[in-house]
Amino acid sequence: MSDVLIIGASSAIAQSVARIYAQEGGRLFLVARDAARLDAIADDLRVRGALQVDTLAADLLEHDRHPEIIEAALDAMPELDIALIAHGVLPNQEACQISVESSLESMDANFISVVSLLTPLANRLEARGGGTIAVISSVAGDRGRQSNYVYGAAKSGLDAFLQGLRNRLSKVGVNVLTIKPGFVATPMTAHIEGRGGLLWASPETIAEGIAKAIDKEKDVAYLPGFWSLIMLIIRNIPERIFKKLSL
Repeated sequence: MSDVLIIGASSAIAQSVARIYAQEGGRLFLVARDAARLDAIADDLRVRGALQVDTLAADLLEHDRHPEIIEAALDAMPELDIALIAHGVLPNQEACQISVESSLESMDANFISVVSLLTPLANRLEARGGGTIAVISSVAGDRGRQSNYVYGAAKSGLDAFLQGLRNRLSKVGVNVLTIKPGFVATPMTAHIEGRGGLLWASPETIAEGIAKAIDKEKDVAYLPGFWSLIMLIIRNIPERIFKKLSL
């Protein structure tokens, strides 16, 4: 049985992760923007076996509320085992190229707001000397591509932040897991042409991979695992060749 904080709990992947821990009789603290949606998710998790489900509605781009969110979660679950940060957006690359505002909004949602949440959370878990922080990043952070480099840049920055945080917190027994999914069939990707096929995974598959990676105290998890090989190849294409590709 685990005590689990999920921030961005209304996302498809986050809901699937929550169901895994609910079925194990865990206690959950859910944070997302839509209060009515949170209530519906909480009711579902209780039916599935969750021992306790608390919710907090918050706009995660309101940085001033982040310390309050962390304190509320730890008040409800002082022995917090797992914190999953799962919020983010997939911006329109062309819109970001035109609009500085769109680019900065994407950076905030996918990187800055995550850093803002992780800072008080990391300090609390460091002081206690235990727990797991799991954060959903993306394979897009492994190399900038013309089709989504604003999103990829945010995830790349997040990856570097998590590497440093992992290095720091490993000394006190806190594990930091970077989760790097490939293509996932969620509402966030519904607009992508050609969705489906062998490279696409369901939220349930990704959630199972996340739970296993947490159990094994992994540092980085490419999900599904074949993305590790795909990105190894992409990272090692020489730049003079890569810039000629339309990826």
